[in-house]
Amino acid sequence: MTSPRILIVEDNQNLAYGLKNNLEIEGYVVMTAADGNVAQALVQEQRFSLIVLDLMLPGLDGFSLLRAMRAEGIQTPVLILTARDEEIDRVRGFRFGADQYLTKPFSVLELLARIESLLRRWRTDARPPADLETPVFGDVTVIPKAREVRRNGRVVALAPKEYDLLMALLARKGAVAPRLELIQEVWGYAGDVLTRTVDTHIGELRKKLEADPVHPKHILTVRKAGYRLKMD
Repeated sequence: MTSPRILIVEDNQNLAYGLKNNLEIEGYVVMTAADGNVAQALVQEQRFSLIVLDLMLPGLDGFSLLRAMRAEGIQTPVLILTARDEEIDRVRGFRFGADQYLTKPFSVLELLARIESLLRRWRTDARPPADLETPVFGDVTVIPKAREVRRNGRVVALAPKEYDLLMALLARKGAVAPRLELIQEVWGYAGDVLTRTVDTHIGELRKKLEADPVHPKHILTVRKAGYRLKMD
């Protein structure tokens, strides 16, 4: 089996070198980039299993790189590794499509555990039950085998976590999904994922999939409980 390929985007050469050594000891194939523009070119030219991304970079900053990747349809899992620990940065990171957010200083063991978790979930991305092969609600059709969502026949660009959140709601067949349950299921073990992050992603799904996001007919809030997806 081919070893997972990881790209480390970090302008601190000592840190990048240390991370590369630790990951290679674990059996990963690792490349590094010290500049956002260089990283963008690598991501466009090559396929990676996971990207470890700093935010404060020369050239293209981490947020801009992440947003550009998702806009181009690149769904590679991204673990943000940064010294920026403000709540607004975490929310912004997840909103732009990050899968994990870890702040410096950090534990190498925790970093490795998060990487393993992301790769495991990415490889075994939840397959929907047979009766959810092509679920439809309103003017939206979901094609799980292609990780594709269409509205009125046109492909809707969803960030990876927006898609995972939608699938988590679909899998419940109309039942309520508590916020904390969604955090565990969609983001995995991540104590720094806030319930506000779930709300933000729900808001984005409504903007993209509801005819009237302010008065949604399908992605519904259940007061003091969570969210549920109402099918036709």
